[in-house]
Amino acid sequence: MARLHEVTVPDVGDKGDLSVAEVHVKPGDAVWADDTLVTVESGKAALDVPAPVDGAVVEVRVAPGEAVAAGHVVAVIEESLEQRPKSQPLRGGALPSAPPRFSLFAAFAATQSKAPAQPEEIECEMLVLGGGPGGYSAAFRAADLGMDTLLVERHAALGGVCLNVGCIPSKALLHLSAAMEEANGLAGAGIRFHPPEIDLAALRAHKDKVVGQLTGGLAGMARARKVRIVNGSGRFRDAHCLEVESAEGRQAIRFRKCIIAAGSHPIHLPFLPKDERIVDSSGALELRRRPRRMLVIGGGIVGLEMATVYSALGARLDVVEMQDCLMPGPDRDLARIWEVRNRHRFDNIMLRTRSVAAHADEEGVWVRFEGDMAPADAQRYDLILQSVGRKPNGQRLDAERAGVAVSETGFIPVNARMATNVPHIYAVGDIAGLPMLAHKAVHQGHVAAEAAAGMASRHDDSLIPGVAYTLPEVAWVGLSEDEARRQDMAVEVARFPWSASGRAIANGAEYGMTKLIFERAGGRLLGGAIAGPGAGDMIGEIALAVSRGCDAAAIGRDIHHPHPTLGETMGLAADLAHGSCTDLPPQRKSQSLRYGA
Repeated sequence: MARLHEVTVPDVGDKGDLSVAEVHVKPGDAVWADDTLVTVESGKAALDVPAPVDGAVVEVRVAPGEAVAAGHVVAVIEESLEQRPKSQPLRGGALPSAPPRFSLFAAFAATQSKAPAQPEEIECEMLVLGGGPGGYSAAFRAADLGMDTLLVERHAALGGVCLNVGCIPSKALLHLSAAMEEANGLAGAGIRFHPPEIDLAALRAHKDKVVGQLTGGLAGMARARKVRIVNGSGRFRDAHCLEVESAEGRQAIRFRKCIIAAGSHPIHLPFLPKDERIVDSSGALELRRRPRRMLVIGGGIVGLEMATVYSALGARLDVVEMQDCLMPGPDRDLARIWEVRNRHRFDNIMLRTRSVAAHADEEGVWVRFEGDMAPADAQRYDLILQSVGRKPNGQRLDAERAGVAVSETGFIPVNARMATNVPHIYAVGDIAGLPMLAHKAVHQGHVAAEAAAGMASRHDDSLIPGVAYTLPEVAWVGLSEDEARRQDMAVEVARFPWSASGRAIANGAEYGMTKLIFERAGGRLLGGAIAGPGAGDMIGEIALAVSRGCDAAAIGRDIHHPHPTLGETMGLAADLAHGSCTDLPPQRKSQSLRYGA
């Protein structure tokens, strides 16, 4: 009797909402094991849910846009007892037989008169696979702790996606965008500038100079620590050997301990044609053109940051998002501040809508949409940014040869010491679970190196700040108000409007807000959020206060925030919760926002 498998959404440790981004199969479809059945998305990441076995789809239990959670059944698969070609249809409910899967490599090897020469081996105590923020931080910390350290990086420069084609170049461009918009805003104060003349080549050169300065600094720090660097793509041969493939050939590296920091890659939508006008976030940072009309697919933080840059360069924007809001992550009152300040950039904000087809011609790229806010006709764009999340690289490393467990979605499960199921192999960064953030990866890299050195270091992911580096910035950490409401927790929420901040008014930022969330019973700070210029620079104080169990009196009275600053709004919000704020009209106790008994 055929065996049925209920396929569920895996638990990847994400505390945010999950929704179905795309359903790839229908009842009756034949599938291989590991074929993607559905794709779910959350925050910055999109995750494929694969088939666990060869077989046929009996039932699909979700639809695009549907909210799901870990353990939610998405499909039912009838297992095949024999392998079969994926293209062969099912007839009469029976699963057809097929010859074993053909291996091109095995066929080639069989024709050789002798086995290929084994690559030369070198040895190290600590091998770090991946040179992004998590990887180079782990390597440098391991070297500082006295380990003979070798780092494998597939690109010529250290820094990974973040430094080379992510966080740093995007922030360089966002800084220039903010400067242009701030200059335009001075007209109301009597200071007027001519419209800017934009030289794309010079702008690219500036961005590349910023990146080059930082990558050069990393190379110098690696030399100073005697960290050896091998360039190439690494795959495990066994639990103590990595094989690196590069243009120069193969290199085998034997290690006693290893930290995997191999990162993630952007998800590309299969229906989009290959065209230079369709880019991911890395391609958008190349600044090859100034589009008149641009579509952003995905309303997450990365897409909105790049939308800000291209808006400053003159593009009119459309954004399409399957969920019912843009910028998932922060509380909706904070996100609304961003929405009000940025509505002018967009011609169309299509929520509960998805792009379903596209074709390119000389005039542009034409896209069709389905959903609540879909236009009736296909729309033409000069540039399309697909920003629907990233997938971890766990399934690209032959980790099973080392005995390392890898989840169906490509994540490598780890404990608080960042150790995998193989005690001497650790994993950090994007590949070790959500959220996919560089500052999380750096902290994990330090913990992994210290744990490998025998220290009692542990990673706590409950206080990882999130920041949208948009205009204005939005930052949050710890418990959110929305989460407190969902859990029916007894909390008190204090909002301090920047319209009562002298520095914010002087800077033209009176639209901002600082919010603190306190435990009602004990008074401890549980979380907080900021919307306004510099929010990302200030959120660290809230994270520290939460980690130390501070109450409103400690934040508002024990800390003397300088005046006038935007940072003092954290003290004023604490005073508001404490009942001692004199910068706002007197508050009735009943006006405090509380949840729970």
